[in-house]
Amino acid sequence: MFRPKIPTMPQPTGLITPPAVVVEPTAITSTVAPVVPPAAVAAPAPSRPAVQLTPGSALVLVGGGTAVVLVVGAVLVSMLLAVAVTAASIAVCAVVVRSLLTRR
Repeated sequence: MFRPKIPTMPQPTGLITPPAVVVEPTAITSTVAPVVPPAAVAAPAPSRPAVQLTPGSALVLVGGGTAVVLVVGAVLVSMLLAVAVTAASIAVCAVVVRSLLTRR
């Protein structure tokens, strides 16, 4: 009941080789006149202008990034602190329960 059931794989009966594929070259003959490519068309102007960073916008990006890093760091540190406080309180409870049980 507790033993894992390992599937049995049938053993190969011999060497198996893939079938040979024969490639025969064919000659391409064209009876249609060659197509002349149309004249080059000017590329349309981009509908969206490229993003240009001014010193003010760069400063805002750096400030925003710093704020995000500080907020995420504060959240992670607070979670770590919550885990540490919980572990300490469980340890104290375990010591108290152990001391109560040994006095009996």
